Amino acid sequence: MNPDSLVIAGKAYRSRLLVGTGKYKDFAQTRAAIDASGAEIVTVAIRRTNIGQEPGQPSLLEVLPPAQFTILPNTAGCYTADDAVRTLRLARELLDGHALVKLEVLGDPQTLFPNMPETLKAAATLVKEGFQVMVYCADDPIQARMLEDIGCVAIMPLASLIGSGMGILNPWNLKLIIEQSKVPVLVDAGVGTASDAAIAMELGCDGVLMNTAIAGAQDPVLMAGAMKKAVEAGREAYRAGRMPKKYYAATPSSPGGGLIGHGSK
Repeated sequence: MNPDSLVIAGKAYRSRLLVGTGKYKDFAQTRAAIDASGAEIVTVAIRRTNIGQEPGQPSLLEVLPPAQFTILPNTAGCYTADDAVRTLRLARELLDGHALVKLEVLGDPQTLFPNMPETLKAAATLVKEGFQVMVYCADDPIQARMLEDIGCVAIMPLASLIGSGMGILNPWNLKLIIEQSKVPVLVDAGVGTASDAAIAMELGCDGVLMNTAIAGAQDPVLMAGAMKKAVEAGREAYRAGRMPKKYYAATPSSPGGGLIGHGSK
């Protein structure tokens, strides 16, 4: 195993970029963008995408077979804990007992901000039923800790509102969540362009999940490749350890001693 692999629920992944499968013009573009992204985990909205619940209709699994990708069913479009739990029970049946899921319980259709009381309720039920829960949540360190204590395998705070492309609005809260968490922390929602993904990784996030930033680009396949590079560069910069910021004095890159014409006195 690569010593810098992303490990979720005991399984190692090379890529730290997770991508959604919605909003593309067709399944062919979906596959091309995901190939360009290098993602190994792809998330699927069970209430919006056919993975077998509509017999006779084209299935996403024909384009993204589970033998090649880890399918991450999600509860996009659910506004109560009960709806989310029912949706993921269906997903487990459709995917032959697949346990890794992404939980999101939304608060309202305008902002798509998470409803945290319902999210906590759903997470507790799903963990008890043996699901491995990756959970979309507010950037609240206290509630993030509560979700981890329940048994969620990854915490996924928003950077900004879903589909907004506003980037990371509160890096300080994100840092607090990263520093306290013993499970992977992945930014979910709000990434707009490659620099947003790089910043998330430089802050110490374990990964980034995105959909609209790629699917909504003028050239989704090209953007997918840019996001792959950004996540990799951000991770390398984090591991390398950036130089300290110095606000009041310049420090030359080269030592001043020994310059021609500057002999010792």
